[in-house]
Amino acid sequence: MADSAFKKIQIQRDDTTFDAYVVGKDDAPGIVVIQEWWGVDFEIKNHAIKISKLDTGFKALIPDLYRGKVGLDTAEAQHLMDGLDWQGAIKDIRASVNWLKANGSKKVGVTGMCMGGALAIASSVLVPEVDAVVGFYGTPSSELADAAQAKAPVQAHFGELDNFVGFSDVTAAKNLEEKLKASGVAHEVHIYEGNGHAFLNRSPEGVSRRKSMGLSDEDEAAVELAWSRFTSWMKRYLV
Repeated sequence: MADSAFKKIQIQRDDTTFDAYVVGKDDAPGIVVIQEWWGVDFEIKNHAIKISKLDTGFKALIPDLYRGKVGLDTAEAQHLMDGLDWQGAIKDIRASVNWLKANGSKKVGVTGMCMGGALAIASSVLVPEVDAVVGFYGTPSSELADAAQAKAPVQAHFGELDNFVGFSDVTAAKNLEEKLKASGVAHEVHIYEGNGHAFLNRSPEGVSRRKSMGLSDEDEAAVELAWSRFTSWMKRYLV
């Protein structure tokens, strides 16, 4: 059972406390792993476990931005994401980065998928303690963060067939790339031919959920390539 791999902790920020889930070696470089719009479910936990085992290993921390709620279908997930306090989520991410730095990780990156990808890229602008960012198929709204103001190195991944217009389609990816160029930070933007949204989700449950959303591409080579690029980026800036 994946859950047994995690240590559940509480992190304090301002006048609120939230749960977070940690996996990996205590003194390894830290990576905050931000949930998709579903919440802290099986797939984001799968990703965190994988990250903890990549190369020499990372210490992965998932903050529970929805405070225990999980969307079981797209309507619920949309409702939860629509209700998210995005500024508060950035504060949660900052508190998570600082928790890792106070608990054995000298350097800390942020990654995320879908909604989490947008928040990860926003953290490169809004969270000064972040050392590197990798975002998957998500870009922040201009109200939340202007990527042209990014301060930490950013790597971003998108599927060529992604149809979330303005959020993670190819046009959104190209716009992000222009802004990152303007920021002057080290950056890479990768677009995966023939892949749709959420192409990293490869668990049996994740595959069937993608199919129910009309996402039937299965490209293990693209998944492997994305993870190898992720690993080399995080190693370069965190190790």
